[in-house]
Amino acid sequence: GMQSHLQALLSLYKLFCPEQVTITLPGKMKTYFKNSEGPWKAAITAVRQRNQGPSPLSQAVFLGTSQPQSRKRKWNAQLVIPASSANTNCLEEDREKNRLYLYSPNESFPVEQLQTFPQLLQNIHRLEFPSQMGSVLTNPLLLHYMNCVKDESIYLRLYYWMGQRLQEECAWCVVDNPYEEEFKSFLEIAYKAECFLQEGFSACEEFLYKTLPLWDGVCCRSEVLRLVSWIPLSSFSDIKPYLFDPLAQLFFTSSIYFKCSVLESLKELLQNWLNCNVIQMDLEISS
Repeated sequence: GMQSHLQALLSLYKLFCPEQVTITLPGKMKTYFKNSEGPWKAAITAVRQRNQGPSPLSQAVFLGTSQPQSRKRKWNAQLVIPASSANTNCLEEDREKNRLYLYSPNESFPVEQLQTFPQLLQNIHRLEFPSQMGSVLTNPLLLHYMNCVKDESIYLRLYYWMGQRLQEECAWCVVDNPYEEEFKSFLEIAYKAECFLQEGFSACEEFLYKTLPLWDGVCCRSEVLRLVSWIPLSSFSDIKPYLFDPLAQLFFTSSIYFKCSVLESLKELLQNWLNCNVIQMDLEISS
């Protein structure tokens, strides 16, 4: 007998190959399969509206999401990420004296007071990461600490926070996005943190793999290509469909300036891979 999931499958076949399905299907049935062409149609619409100017029928979309959640919050105008530790009751009243203060061995040192590198060295075993992990990206001392500690939970917290922010605010996946400059500034902050740590963030890598097929090569061009240069080393077969194929399509249809920018980014990517490989070999030899 005709079951609902089989009817849905036949209706999908009939949509793409109507000559193959000759039976009559009911007009109303439960939707079991999402329209696979949705993201591509939305991407084409976004590029068309960006070139032709704003339209009253503009539709916001991110990858497969045809109806994004409403943006109830606003970007901070300067994208200032506040530092806020969980232990806010330990702030010193004499902070203005600008002197080194050592806490007791069992007392944590609040990151709000971390101002100098000697403070980091003296209190490195008593530091507590801020509750808002985004503040780490703009604090060189905390990046030093992050590099020394190598705590997996720290990277996971930063991964989830950055992944959510990049997905929600992607400038070329939201039509008529008024926050493009703020998003560009955030990408620049992420890139500078990667340069400081000498390694790329996995959240940035996933973001590029997901959004490069929808990228027009214009929006946030320099920031995107800089992030490309810090993609971690992996096999060519894994990277090709997500990185090289989308860049190749833009490469062959863009200006000489864009071609040179892509080649420069890939050259830096190769240099970073070689540097990481040399460091890894040195560590293996020393061990």
